[in-house]
Amino acid sequence: MPFADPRPEPTVPAAFVRIAGSRAWAARLADLAKRAQAGTLSGRAAQQRHALEFVLARAAAPGARLGLAERRVLAFAQDAVKLARTLPEGPRARLRALVLEGLTGEQTLIPLFHLLRTAALHRARGFAVEFAGLAEDAPFDLRIARDGAVAEVVCETVSAEDGRPVHRGDWCALVDRVHPELQTWLAAHPGRYLLKMTLPEGLAGPDQAAGLHARIMALLAAEKRQDASADAVLKLDPLLLAGAQAGTALPRTLREQFGPEAHLAVTAGPRGGSVFVMAARAGRENAVAGAVVARMRLAAESRLTGAVPGILSMFVDDLDKGEWRSLRETLELEGAARRFLTEPAARRVVAAACASRMEMFGMAPPDAAPDGELRFRNPSHPAGKSAALAPAVTSSV
Repeated sequence: MPFADPRPEPTVPAAFVRIAGSRAWAARLADLAKRAQAGTLSGRAAQQRHALEFVLARAAAPGARLGLAERRVLAFAQDAVKLARTLPEGPRARLRALVLEGLTGEQTLIPLFHLLRTAALHRARGFAVEFAGLAEDAPFDLRIARDGAVAEVVCETVSAEDGRPVHRGDWCALVDRVHPELQTWLAAHPGRYLLKMTLPEGLAGPDQAAGLHARIMALLAAEKRQDASADAVLKLDPLLLAGAQAGTALPRTLREQFGPEAHLAVTAGPRGGSVFVMAARAGRENAVAGAVVARMRLAAESRLTGAVPGILSMFVDDLDKGEWRSLRETLELEGAARRFLTEPAARRVVAAACASRMEMFGMAPPDAAPDGELRFRNPSHPAGKSAALAPAVTSSV
């Protein structure tokens, strides 16, 4: 692993909060508490998406017991505190603006922590690291140097939602809306059911989710088996599972049956024994790798100066462990990245690297990439064989 088990100082949460300001922090926690309502799929999704804020809040409690993932989060927060103390007024204001941006609306602290983690990763590899984006308002984020060689590092965060035809947030909202009505329906129609939904153009936006909800309930009210239109095909079948599969193994069984790209939801009947499963897929495959490469292309053209070799450090957010493993094991992400490195847009790029929350939180392989990131060297770049840059450039696969 690239990092040893960190032991951050106990005063870190309060010191980090001071960067943002206690009023902004308290308002953010109050807002997140409303979103993370117990018992809703949207609430659980909010807890996962804003895990960094929740970790910092828990760590501030007296006697908090922290696991490895929480200690890693606090170690990066400690890096932010130390960095703030070394920056002059203007750059420190830019750092505070990054923190406040991550505490606003649907944004998260992930982009800032990705920056901090990338800096720590390169320091651990023997590089001197400067926060050029903050200190100098440079278009790139970091300047790294080792044995006389220098490179620019751009840190970008891209959401997997950008490559999903069925947006996870809209799916969660749909499930939360349907769930109580399904429980009522199951009470009157005990049994096991599977509603398969094919959404040719995907699911994006509250209006489309509301329309799909209405069609689901109309299908059930009319006791129909199928409802088809250009934007959605709904088919209701019996759920055929062995007794053991219908228990605690049900989520795993469904995932094995429908694959990593399917969106799944399970509603249990109020008296037990009855279950209603919804499974949704788009009419086309997810294009998460394509979304990552599109951001690489934009960053390479707009944020690297070309004065020295450039490194693209990409953080792929809003992924679960299964999706991240699939992207790596199917070579989908590798293939897309290596094709990008052959394009004229990549002429300034000596290497491109990808990481996820699995690496940030210190998970072990195969859930996480073994070297802390998935990295690809550009064989046509003149600095591609630089011994000094090798720890940050050499392909990890």
